[in-house]
Amino acid sequence: MVNAVYERLQKIIDKVKTEKFIEGRGLGNEISYYIFDYDPREELVVRQYVQYIKKELNNVDSNRKVMEFDLYKVFIELLKEEDVFEKIISLEKESGKEYVLNAVTPFITSGMFAEKITKEAEGYDLIFLTGIGKVYPFMRSHNILNSLQQFLKKKPVVVFYPGHYSGQDLTLFNLFKDENYYRAFPLVTDK
Repeated sequence: MVNAVYERLQKIIDKVKTEKFIEGRGLGNEISYYIFDYDPREELVVRQYVQYIKKELNNVDSNRKVMEFDLYKVFIELLKEEDVFEKIISLEKESGKEYVLNAVTPFITSGMFAEKITKEAEGYDLIFLTGIGKVYPFMRSHNILNSLQQFLKKKPVVVFYPGHYSGQDLTLFNLFKDENYYRAFPLVTDK
């Protein structure tokens, strides 16, 4: 199983280095959103390889600059920016996780994620979204992708997704079916 995910991961660098990928050509004017889905049991392997990809692409000889956004870290940053992080910790101790989920979900929106990502990605050619499983259930990946569409029209986004993407449906951890998301393309198709 590990060998299969490594084989798929190794195809990413060559693919994202091409002008066709960066410019989104060949997609029929669709947005340049890609999903690299993988077995959730391979999370640590994928995390490690994402760091390798970033190092390779951001080196001096590369003509690509990639920015990674761990969505869980973005979530924590947003809570701190809104000055509610400490309050959330207290709320969880007092009232439980379910209460915190219900309190935070309408407060921290996918639009806030999209605005932060857009602002911080200025000057980068490619965006990686990671931490999808860590931020669940506070934020769903399809909500962030839908919100990003209005801000990032031409910049490619690669979502590292611990689960399955059928080309139409996202299934987080191979258990939780998310809403349909038709606008992304599989980054590496052979499994």
